[in-house]
Amino acid sequence: MLYVVIAFVTVVLVGAALGLKIINQSQAMVVERLGKYLRTLDPGLNLIFPLIDKPRSILWRTRVTNLKGIDIVREQHSRTVDMREQVFDFPKQSVITADNVVIEINGLLYYQVTDPRRAVYEINNLPNAIEKLAQTTLRNIIGELALDATLTSRDEINGKMRTVLDDATDKWGVKVNRVEVQDIDPPVTVREAMEMQMRAERERRATILEAEGVKASKILRAEGERGALIAEAEGARQSRILVAQGESESIALVASALEREQMNPADYLIAMKYLSTLSEIGVGSGGDKTVFLPFESSAALGSLGSLREMFKGGGA
Repeated sequence: MLYVVIAFVTVVLVGAALGLKIINQSQAMVVERLGKYLRTLDPGLNLIFPLIDKPRSILWRTRVTNLKGIDIVREQHSRTVDMREQVFDFPKQSVITADNVVIEINGLLYYQVTDPRRAVYEINNLPNAIEKLAQTTLRNIIGELALDATLTSRDEINGKMRTVLDDATDKWGVKVNRVEVQDIDPPVTVREAMEMQMRAERERRATILEAEGVKASKILRAEGERGALIAEAEGARQSRILVAQGESESIALVASALEREQMNPADYLIAMKYLSTLSEIGVGSGGDKTVFLPFESSAALGSLGSLREMFKGGGA
């Protein structure tokens, strides 16, 4: 009887040890009963019936890089499903663009398992399926774009890939959160042609900037010369105006004086003309100082004398 009790207790303890399952946080376990899906175990302590309940083994394929930079693919079986967001680096591959240029491209994909049951039963080797789907989707998207559009439309490529992958993996219980294209490597000949194109573009811009600078310099110089000429002409105009105003005031003063003295303006003009002529006659050549005066000059000079006395008397 004692042996029976000991055997029973042993069986109970072994069964309890085999039936107790501790699930870590952010993990889940799919349990089958007699080969059929039973339930999904949540994080914490769980109890299953040994022998009839069995965790479903899942095949995972991972890619690691060794110290020599070589990618190594590893396949392993796991009894739990990781519910955390995963980062998948799909390898570099050759893709043909719409203008028939072969480029090498790789990228990163961020996904998360949302339904462990579908991730286990709807697809075999989920990481491998996501990798192949990402590669084919990338080929299709790049095949619709030219090389220049491929190099400048990374955000557009990322958005299209995320949409397509998220729709395709929804059946597998997977949510694709983000896709990032890392490197786009065109052939050497294409890179050289692009460098020549960029060099020519920079030279063209430099030539345009130099021409614009010369044009602006000539425009500024012309505007400066125009302003100087305008200022000079304005100064000459003001000078003539002032001279004319001075002559006008002088003539008005003389006319007023002649009017007060009741003198003939014609006599005054004749006298002034006589004086101008006398100054020219006085400069003779050969020491000849003979001066001939008209008979009427005495009257004109007398008029000038009268004017002089008049101005002295008036304080002019």
